[in-house]
Amino acid sequence: MNEIVIIGCGYVGTRLARQYLDRGEPVLGLVQTQAGAERLAAAGIAARRLDLAADDLSGLPLAGARVFHLAPPPGQGREDPHTRRLVDAFTRAGQPRRVVYVSTTGVYGDCRGAWVDESWPARPGADRSHRRWDAEQTLQRWAAATGGELVVLRVAGIYGPGRLPLERLRQGVPMVRAQESPYSNRIHVDDLVSACALAMERGRPGAIYNACDDSPSTMTDYFLAIADAAGLPRPPLIPLAEAQGQVSAAMLSYLAESRRLSNRKLREELGLELRYPSLAQGLPSCL
Repeated sequence: MNEIVIIGCGYVGTRLARQYLDRGEPVLGLVQTQAGAERLAAAGIAARRLDLAADDLSGLPLAGARVFHLAPPPGQGREDPHTRRLVDAFTRAGQPRRVVYVSTTGVYGDCRGAWVDESWPARPGADRSHRRWDAEQTLQRWAAATGGELVVLRVAGIYGPGRLPLERLRQGVPMVRAQESPYSNRIHVDDLVSACALAMERGRPGAIYNACDDSPSTMTDYFLAIADAAGLPRPPLIPLAEAQGQVSAAMLSYLAESRRLSNRKLREELGLELRYPSLAQGLPSCL
């Protein structure tokens, strides 16, 4: 049985690894830090330290492997040299049988609240989305040149246990008032893990799937729902024009984009049955 290799075995990858190990399938988790390797080992997951930016990648056990690429790109710029180094290493370490790449729905850019499926053109706006788009293109070129199988998951905002903005709410950081708040999309980590496994097992080579739940809502609705569920004060709501200087640059970049994502392809082609089709159903599992 070909090994599962999870590159960037963090919050999502650890849960994914446990799912395969529970099935009796071998998994290797690759992480950047010694602390990450120790965390995986404590969870019973075979681990190896790997710095995609600097390490020699030629010794990775990739030949014939099923590879999940979850490692983030660098924090700056519009390109992902880490993914380019990884693809270059395939020629030396051995070609994987299939790669599932976890990208972002940010590659669509600002869609002004429109419903967006996978046929929508990629028009990334933020640098972080350009980096993911660059990685997608690098992997697409690899698949076209080698016949390797690539499946791309464009993932919405991930939430789950330990992955809620509770500290932000406790600090009373403002949020934009509802009438000016853009549409955003999300997926519970457990549903994302299921989507990853289904993409590896059933995804069509070359296919792209939006990974999100059934219920887009505004960014403000998201924060209000979490505050109410956690018993925390709702954040103060301010006009968008006053957000500069009161919310982080990262949040401002999210507030500059609005889209509602269709997951029809994910459900119909991969057969994903969402455990948490909406935030209202998913939040109790996180608190």
